[in-house]
Amino acid sequence: MEFNKVDEKDIGRSKKLSLLSAIPILFLFVGIIYGIYNGSFHSVLYGFINIVLTPTILVTDFIQVGGIEAAFINVGLVGLLNIFIMRHFRLKLNGILIAAFFTVIGFSFFGKNLYNIIPIYFGGYFYSLYKKISFKDIIIAIMFGTALAPMVSEISFSGLLQPFWAITVAVCVGLFIGFIIVPLSSHMLKFHDGYNLYNIGFTSGILGTVLASVLRSFGITIEPVNIISEKNHLVIIILLLFLFLGLFCTGIYFNRRAIMDFRKILQYKGRLITDFTHLVGFGVTLLNMALLGLLSLIYVLLIGGVVNGPVLAGIFTVVGFGAFGKHIKNCLPVMIGVIITALLFGNDLSTTGIIISVLFSTTLAPIAGTYGPIIGFIAGALHMILVTNVGVIHGGINLYNNGFSGGLVAGVMIPVLDAFHKERNR
Repeated sequence: MEFNKVDEKDIGRSKKLSLLSAIPILFLFVGIIYGIYNGSFHSVLYGFINIVLTPTILVTDFIQVGGIEAAFINVGLVGLLNIFIMRHFRLKLNGILIAAFFTVIGFSFFGKNLYNIIPIYFGGYFYSLYKKISFKDIIIAIMFGTALAPMVSEISFSGLLQPFWAITVAVCVGLFIGFIIVPLSSHMLKFHDGYNLYNIGFTSGILGTVLASVLRSFGITIEPVNIISEKNHLVIIILLLFLFLGLFCTGIYFNRRAIMDFRKILQYKGRLITDFTHLVGFGVTLLNMALLGLLSLIYVLLIGGVVNGPVLAGIFTVVGFGAFGKHIKNCLPVMIGVIITALLFGNDLSTTGIIISVLFSTTLAPIAGTYGPIIGFIAGALHMILVTNVGVIHGGINLYNNGFSGGLVAGVMIPVLDAFHKERNR
């Protein structure tokens, strides 16, 4: 992998984390001010409590459950908790950490809250003690591992058990998830060979399937839900535009030649591990993230979609992985594959389910980057077929359902592609 020499400002680890912390602070501030402005802060508090106390399996949109203000506050608090952890353990800000942070931020609109993620963090901490390794070395995997946070909420608040036992069992399950997600994810990576960027999503899908099967064996069925906000809110769109503009300007601040140097990022295939902050610097990386965010938002608005919780999760995840493998060149073929397949099957592109399938399908961007746009298109088509059918396997407790589907697609395609590639080279 070619390394491009980067000439840009270095403001240090602490200041970079401070810039990152501006995102949850912004959402927290807007949530509080918006609530006060609407004269309904008590309803905001009630909405936040609803977010914490609701089962959060797919699909549970916190904007619909608690309102915009409460959802923003949840995003802010979850984001600040993760910033605190990053600072406390002195994590270096790189591409994978940015991807993990933006993914957690996005899914705080859609499935994650303080209650259901904390047991998983503690489970990871106990794993580090057991293995006598630094928790710092596995924090990122644990951040991604909160994909199974709905399992904690589902057991706690769905009425499966008496409240005391429900919470006790839920916390224990959360600890168990955090404890085993790290060793599982390292082995699952071999299945798709790094061509599925949401590796923990695939791991969580496998583990979620096991956990859901255990519940079913006790006669407990996890019922699917579809709680989704069905109207756009101007404040959300304005905030996203402000955020992407901020990323763009910050990129220029780091590297005044970021626009000129942007083409450098397009040469990378995106396969795990491709850390753009190391390869092309923070300036170009932030520019790439901003452009992916704008592309995602414009697409959603052009097709008449709603920027609700699940869609925000998709947008933020795409933006985050703009630091770790994704760029316009390797994302577009996969997205187009999903779009065309959805149209062929008579699906409405403006529905939330199809929108998030398009956005999250970019987990397969490395396939397009490595094997070309036609193969990327095929990967997107296969992803569209699988993702609408695999959710039932884990009962909706894996928030990264597209990562699960992406792992299956990559795991099937890559051996076949490599076999033909080797045959041609003989």
